[in-house]
Amino acid sequence: MNQTSEFEFCDFAHFISRYLPGKLQKLTVNAGLSCPNRDGTKGYGGCSYCNNSSFSPGFSANPEDIGQQLEKGKQFFARKYPNMRYLAYFQSYTGSHEATDRLMSMYRQALGVEGIDGIIIGTRPDCMPQDLLEELGRLGKERFVMVEYGAESSHDTTLQRVNRCHSWADTADAVHRTAAMGIPVGLHLIMGLPGESRRDMLATIDAVNTLPVDIIKCHQLQLIRGTRLCREVEEGVTDVHIFSVEEYVDLCCDIIRRIRKDIAIERFVSQSPDNLLVAPRWGLKNYEFMHMLRRRLRERVE
Repeated sequence: MNQTSEFEFCDFAHFISRYLPGKLQKLTVNAGLSCPNRDGTKGYGGCSYCNNSSFSPGFSANPEDIGQQLEKGKQFFARKYPNMRYLAYFQSYTGSHEATDRLMSMYRQALGVEGIDGIIIGTRPDCMPQDLLEELGRLGKERFVMVEYGAESSHDTTLQRVNRCHSWADTADAVHRTAAMGIPVGLHLIMGLPGESRRDMLATIDAVNTLPVDIIKCHQLQLIRGTRLCREVEEGVTDVHIFSVEEYVDLCCDIIRRIRKDIAIERFVSQSPDNLLVAPRWGLKNYEFMHMLRRRLRERVE
C-alpha cells in the first residue's frame, strides 16, 4: 500500500451509491420510542453523556404521524433540491425498542411515503431480537434497509463507566447476525469517552476491523448541558479529555489510516445545539472541519 492510498477513505455518498442511484438525504423520524437504558428494561437514567435533544432537536414524547414527519422533511429540502430522494432515519432513542409487529408497521409506513427509497434504523446492539432481524432481512430484499448500532467503544470498562448497559460482545453478536441477513451494518463510535487514551480509541478501530461492518460514523465526545457526565466534569472528575480541534484532526487521520479500506466513514464530527453544548466549542461547520482534515491528510502524505 502506498502513502496516498493510506489516507483515502470512502464516504457516505460513495457507500450509498452501491445500493441506490441519485442524491439522497436522510430525514430523521421520531417514532416515539424509548430506550431500554431509560425505561428499566436494561437500566435507568440513560448513558452519562446523553441528552437526546442534542442530536434530535425538537424531540417530543408525542410525535407526529411518521408520514407527516417525512412529508415536512421533504418539503423543507424540495425548495432547494426538487429532485432529491430520501432515506427515513429512525434515530431518536432506540429505533428497535418495541414489539416487532408495531416496528415493522412503522418501517413499512415510512417506505410507503413517496420519495422514500429506504430506511436506516438507529438502535442498540442489545436491542435487535432475531425475529425482528429476520423480518428486516425479508424487507431488505424489497427495499433498502440498513441498521446502525450504537457501539460507542470496544472497551467494556468504558461502556460500564458511561452506563451503556451493553458489552462489546453484544455489538459483535448483533453485527454478525445482521450481516448474515444481508443487511448493511453501520456502527456509531464516540472518540474521547471517559478514561480512554488515544491507544484505546484506535484499539476500538482495530476491533471494528474484525467485524463485517459496512460503514462507521464517529464523533468527538461532547459535554452536553444537563447530562450526568457534564455534572461530573463540573464537580472535578478528571478522566475526561476534551479535544482541541488540532488534536482531533490528528486522531481522525489515524482513524482513516487504520480503518479497513472497504469500510466507509460517514462522518467525523457532531455539533450539538449551541444552547446545549458546553464543550468543545470549536466554532466550526462540518465542511470547515473536513477542509482542515483533508489539508492535514495532504500534509501527512507530502
